[in-house]
Amino acid sequence: MPSVLGIDIGGTFTDFFLIEDDRLRVYKRASTSDDPARGVLDGLAEMDVRPEQVVHGSTVATNAIIERKGARTALINSRGFRDVLVIGRQNRPRLYDLEPERPPPLIPDALRLEADERLDHEGRVLQPLDPAQAEQLLDSLQGQGVESLAVCFLFSFLNPGHERLVAEAARRRGLPVSPSHEVLPEHREYERTSTTVANAYVGPIIARYLSRLQDGLQRRGVGQLRVMASNGGSISPAAAGRLAVRTAVSGPAAGVAGAFALTGRAGFDRIITIDMGGTSTDVSLCPGRILERDETQVGDLPIRGATVDVLSVGAGGGSIARLDAGGALRVGPESAGADPGPACYGRGDEPTVTDAQVALGRIAPEHFLGGRMAIRSELSLQALEPLAGPFAHDPRLAADAVLRVANTNMERALRVVSVERGHDPHLFTLVAFGGAGPLHACDLAQSLRIPRVLVPPHPGVLSALGMAIAPVAKELSAAAGLAIGPEAASEGSDQGALHPLFDDLRRRGEEELRDEGFATAPLVSQRYLEMRYVGQSYELSVPVDSLSPAHFLSRFHTAHHERYGHSDSSRPVEVVSVRLKLILPAQALPLTSPPAAAGDPLLGQREVWFDGPQRTAVYDRTRLQPGFRLKGPAVVVQMDATTAVPPGWQGTVDQWGNLVLERSQA
Repeated sequence: MPSVLGIDIGGTFTDFFLIEDDRLRVYKRASTSDDPARGVLDGLAEMDVRPEQVVHGSTVATNAIIERKGARTALINSRGFRDVLVIGRQNRPRLYDLEPERPPPLIPDALRLEADERLDHEGRVLQPLDPAQAEQLLDSLQGQGVESLAVCFLFSFLNPGHERLVAEAARRRGLPVSPSHEVLPEHREYERTSTTVANAYVGPIIARYLSRLQDGLQRRGVGQLRVMASNGGSISPAAAGRLAVRTAVSGPAAGVAGAFALTGRAGFDRIITIDMGGTSTDVSLCPGRILERDETQVGDLPIRGATVDVLSVGAGGGSIARLDAGGALRVGPESAGADPGPACYGRGDEPTVTDAQVALGRIAPEHFLGGRMAIRSELSLQALEPLAGPFAHDPRLAADAVLRVANTNMERALRVVSVERGHDPHLFTLVAFGGAGPLHACDLAQSLRIPRVLVPPHPGVLSALGMAIAPVAKELSAAAGLAIGPEAASEGSDQGALHPLFDDLRRRGEEELRDEGFATAPLVSQRYLEMRYVGQSYELSVPVDSLSPAHFLSRFHTAHHERYGHSDSSRPVEVVSVRLKLILPAQALPLTSPPAAAGDPLLGQREVWFDGPQRTAVYDRTRLQPGFRLKGPAVVVQMDATTAVPPGWQGTVDQWGNLVLERSQA
């Protein structure tokens, strides 16, 4: 198998996970926020490796949308629909906010233009688009310095002819263009427009970034580059530049994929993941499989498309703690990031969650990042002083309060993906990763009555691992608009109207894979039907093995009952659209656990705060042999993360090198 390097760029650190000749190697370094590609290339030089394949994920697309630093973008849509981005939906995320403020759309009024064209609800042309008008619209936009164009016409997912006309004219001029029939050929006008606009907005940024990265990798002798997508698969740089919005949550998706792969072989298939990095915490629930959703939100913008079901909250190691105007302690969502970073890094002076951990002794400065990065605990205590007033003027009591508030924020997210969706956390294992996840996991598990915590061998770089083992995945969709009566459930034959749709998607997918330099064998296909009861507004994505109504109607009724608590097999069902996922299997994880280093794993004891100062054992994770047992209070140190084991907890190292923590028996 070729050597594969997974690289995950976070807000604070850039992580590397190399699989080479059944051997694993990990590395971690500070991110370079001014140019993320530089951090990647510097990390390769420091590791002195030349992998044959690099699978890369980053927050470049997400940050460009949130920070409003994308390309100068224009929108052309059907006459009468130029304000669809402003009108949006009637959803109110803050129900009791009496003076809600919505951020302005990504595209200003002057750059949203209308074309005289119209299709009906079946895709038939009511008013043809004059090619001369398309050229006039493009002349106007280029005169205003537009760098990218989104095109979204009414019902173009049924007949893309008018969109193709504008897109071809724009490409002849060298103007990057995102037609909605290429980005999201589905109904629901606002979401289709917002997704297409977001794609156009970040497309040039991603394309330039990947071009620089690819050039740098080639100079270093690295072979193929792939880019992590939000659905847990990887795509080519060309596809990532064309469909940039599909990389928006690539890091969190990779973390869930990596966690599920590791825990599955260890015998834990029902897991809740908590990925706590420097900027945010991402949580996901996997009830025996990785769950997907068809829409996510970046900032306040809805982005449609298959995405691993992850919930993110602004609670990371770099989250800033402060006292608000009423004297209440707040933590996040603002983050100190990589620069200046937490106060203990020596460049900033604002107290963060990491500073609270350092002040309480749970992070050992001499072992942070393998000793390659200086951590100054006195700076953490100094930064916490302004918060100490309400806590008997003791910065350690303030630090303990900071951790409690941060845990409350994360606990709320864990409840959303479990209890609020009908799952009992007691039946799951909490998988903790990210640089800070294992520091908080036991406290969170205790609050939610989760019986055990699993910390993977390399928790701080697990998202990079997920990228290294990510398969190549091509996802395509098409509108169906097919109503099926309940009597069809007794039919044994396939639904004939669906076969041509899937056949066309497979042909297009294989052609695109070949054009992007991938093989088309062995190719695994997964089929999904987006279904709803006739008259409903929203649909469910149902995986199907057969196109027989007897099969997929039964699956839909079951899925509807699981989601909403009721179903009705006597009602007609509508297949709104079809989706095909083509998968090329990728690198497999080595079947053996990394060998433990020789030597005594006990490094000594230190004073660590667990509801007060306690003498605490400190262990070297690299020396923990399978079968090793420890009792809390304990701290387990390694290059990429630190694990805190509170009093009342005990741990065992399994045959795969995972540290499995459970409450001690009373």
